[in-house]
Amino acid sequence: MKVKEIGEQGLLQRLFRFCAAHRVGDDGAVVDLDPGYRMVVTTDVLVDGVHFSDRTTPPHAVGWRAVAANLSDLAAMGASPIGIAVGLSLMGEVDVEWVESLYQGMSDCLQPYETAIIGGDVVRSPVIALSITALGQVQPHNLCQRHTGKPGDQIVVTGVHGASRAGLECLLNPEWSTALSPGDRQRLIKAHQYPQPRLDVLPLLWDLNPQRIAGMDSSDGLADALEQLCRASGVGARIHLNQIPTAHGLTAVLSPEQIRHWALYGGEDFELVLCLSPEIAHPFVEQLGEDAAIIGELISGDRIELIDDSTPEDKQNPNFDLRSSWGFQHFN
Repeated sequence: MKVKEIGEQGLLQRLFRFCAAHRVGDDGAVVDLDPGYRMVVTTDVLVDGVHFSDRTTPPHAVGWRAVAANLSDLAAMGASPIGIAVGLSLMGEVDVEWVESLYQGMSDCLQPYETAIIGGDVVRSPVIALSITALGQVQPHNLCQRHTGKPGDQIVVTGVHGASRAGLECLLNPEWSTALSPGDRQRLIKAHQYPQPRLDVLPLLWDLNPQRIAGMDSSDGLADALEQLCRASGVGARIHLNQIPTAHGLTAVLSPEQIRHWALYGGEDFELVLCLSPEIAHPFVEQLGEDAAIIGELISGDRIELIDDSTPEDKQNPNFDLRSSWGFQHFN
């Protein structure tokens, strides 16, 4: 069955079952906020051929990734999700089953956070595009922004980097991954197709009662996040390359330099990059465990210095400047 066979209203009737009851059907959704909270709004757009393709991403994973990207932005602001609105552009020749699988992926990603689709729009288009606006709420003292970093803050990442880029390579070039174990290969592909927004780390952070937090997510790459945080806060950074957590198994297929490059510039890992005072950073990383790590510190000035601590002590450690232009940039 094609979309054009059931039309806009027929498609909407099918999609309503993925939405919050009594929230859709009017010209807009009404969302109540708890007293003492601020609303956070974020929008992300995914376009066929740019952010996903049938070659690497089935429709269920497209829906999951689209939602995860928005929930990750909310987590980066310290906010809890309260609903999403979905804008879908597509051709009439698209299978209805493809659209329903897309919405099922969105619904499955939202389910652990008791969050629902509360509205949106569907339009005809020569290309498939998915735009999601996510609404969240945060108490003012828990708001996390990019401009509050200070020299001396520790830079924390909540998980590994480079895994999504490696998962994409597994999908695009299956022969490349033959040296990986089946388990490592599946973990990398899952990291690319089904990223996890790090909303889970927020309660641990709030329990430590930080006075301020600078941070963002690493969806556009760790290098991009570091550069944007430093620019917004008017500081530089010193990054210890061997402290950046990377995915297990990559040494079987990549050189140390390539692993490092994918960790910095690969993108779409959706971890949080947080700048915290030392008294908060160390217990936070210890409680979070697993692949969380302190990878460096903020410094005065505007240089982002990369230090390779793996060189022998009798040699001078080579320093590098960050080159965020090596990562993905729209319109480049």
